[in-house]
Amino acid sequence: MENFIVSARKYRPDSFATVIGQASITNTLKNAIRNQQIAQAFLFTGPRGVGKTTCARILAKTINCRSLTSEGEACNECESCLSFNKSSSFNIYELDAASNNSVDDIRNLVDQVRIPPQSGKYKVYIIDEVHMLSTAAFNAFLKTLEEPPAYAKFILATTEKHKILPTILSRCQIFDFRRIGVEDIAHHLAWVAGNEHVNADPDALHIIAQKADGGLRDALSMFDQLVSFAGDRLTYKQVIDNLNVLDYDYYFRITDFILEGNISRTLLTVNEIIDNGFDGQHFITGLGQHLRNLLVSRDEETVGLLETSANIRNLYLRQSTACRPDFLLKALDLSNNCDLSYKTSNNKRLHLEIALMQLCNLALQIQPTANPPGAAALAVPKAPASATMPVETSPKAQEQPPVMTMPDPGQGVLTPPVTKAAEPLSAYPAKTVAPASKEPVAGVKTYTGVNIGSLMKPGSGSADPAEENALAEEPEVLPPDREPFTQNDLELVWRPMAEAIAKDSPNLLNTLTCRIPVLADDFKVIVTVDNKIQDSEIFGKRAEILGYLRKELKNWGIQIETHVTDRPVESRKPYTDQEKFNSMAERNPAIRTLKDQLNLDIEM
Repeated sequence: MENFIVSARKYRPDSFATVIGQASITNTLKNAIRNQQIAQAFLFTGPRGVGKTTCARILAKTINCRSLTSEGEACNECESCLSFNKSSSFNIYELDAASNNSVDDIRNLVDQVRIPPQSGKYKVYIIDEVHMLSTAAFNAFLKTLEEPPAYAKFILATTEKHKILPTILSRCQIFDFRRIGVEDIAHHLAWVAGNEHVNADPDALHIIAQKADGGLRDALSMFDQLVSFAGDRLTYKQVIDNLNVLDYDYYFRITDFILEGNISRTLLTVNEIIDNGFDGQHFITGLGQHLRNLLVSRDEETVGLLETSANIRNLYLRQSTACRPDFLLKALDLSNNCDLSYKTSNNKRLHLEIALMQLCNLALQIQPTANPPGAAALAVPKAPASATMPVETSPKAQEQPPVMTMPDPGQGVLTPPVTKAAEPLSAYPAKTVAPASKEPVAGVKTYTGVNIGSLMKPGSGSADPAEENALAEEPEVLPPDREPFTQNDLELVWRPMAEAIAKDSPNLLNTLTCRIPVLADDFKVIVTVDNKIQDSEIFGKRAEILGYLRKELKNWGIQIETHVTDRPVESRKPYTDQEKFNSMAERNPAIRTLKDQLNLDIEM
């Protein structure tokens, strides 16, 4: 049975030209070899699986080649190249610093450096995972690294440059390897699949490339794993099932439901995703990436930022035409806030569902449709059988589903107004009910949109600036109740309010009750506090305080304003004998005169 070789080793680059995604570094190294400007020490740093050790081996092979090509590559025909290809070269040494990190290991290396090469021009020492060396080993290596023999070259490789001593860094030429792009990895995987006679879908290879997160070795390892499962036919469905990747289709479907304001279908889709074993934070992170892709798809100049296949890119371009930029910006902010606070939430699923319901409501406010399925509509009450005056309703109003309106996420908590007793239907004349009005509902702040003129090109679907300014100046709509009240009425209500709001917080109760609030003009309540900490405590309960006062005093125009007092800093009380004497002498200078005349000591 033939030994299996993983693709990461089988297709490992053996020349600078075959290195993937590091063109700037390979060109620099080739020019240095061609111009005979080879440094004494190199440091290759970057993420895992991007070609650091591979480039170190290619560099070591090339500088010892006896007949370089015109492109600055090794010939693969001379004695040095052939011995390197067989892993039998005596001029190239590799040291794993993770397991050889002591002072003695470095001393043995320094002793070897003193011996010149028997064949070839350079002795090359490749030290992998160099950040694992101890501080003492680094210090023992400093002198040799600074002034090595002319034939000795050192190539250090690490994933954590910040752990290396600055004195080591200053003696090396540093090359920062970047993560390999999704397109580069996908193209390399397609080439490997062709060599292995595997028929792979382009979308499947793009998913593998995205999952690899810039590491080509990880991508090739996943490719081998999937080929073992699927055989010679690799499909998109097989990849997302085996790599536990959430399908693009879920995000496109749930975005369609959000744009329609269809809360029911949105929640059902999330339930399906969770039932399939996906974590809620994994979903909300992917949804934020999906919304970002929709935003960059709206502009021809930013479409190139999409790291997807051609088929998925077309889907993004199609769906982005249905999304306004101000909606996408606000939706991105909501999804990002949900992602940040997801881990700290006690009820994670409810936290996720609330964010999605807010997105549905946001879509209805910013880009309402004519009659979206599942969207909010005003419910029309039907007259009871005993009513003497029936109410006629239009067919359109009867077909619309019941109301499901969510509050604006940035508005805070609003206490509902006191409702009045309903009057009988017979008191109203018969009339035809008009379709639901687009006027804002009382107590609910309408979203005024976002002006993104500098982000999106003209004609990209953003709202008219004049219309946005008009909406932005529109004040918050509150119930009309504004019954007058006096300072005495405020004081009678304030103490019960403080006990109800701060029943679990003695500090807040003391802050609210230590001073009497003052009623100013236009129903403004001024509360005086001692410091900014008390100010922030009241600010955190501001919505509940306002709701209580507005309900009890029947005035929805009440506002709260806090003032921080400017108390003078109390001087420190005298503690030592000398301080007590100085304090007494400041009040009565004769004491100091008496002490000086009688030559007295201070003892108290």
